[in-house]
Amino acid sequence: MSAASSSPRTGQIAVPVDPARRPDVLLRRRLPEGHQISAWWMIGAFVAVSLSVIGLLNFFPGG
Repeated sequence: MSAASSSPRTGQIAVPVDPARRPDVLLRRRLPEGHQISAWWMIGAFVAVSLSVIGLLNFFPGG
């Protein structure tokens, strides 16, 4: 028996790719198939961004 045959084999291990676990994805959750978010989340986000912009614009004097 040679030293090369007694050493463990090295290499990459095949790991199934899960898109929700990719390192370039931030804060992604896996949702059930066919799941859609409520329209109220988008309405609330629009209102929040609009109020934030109006609030920030109040800091700058206009003429």
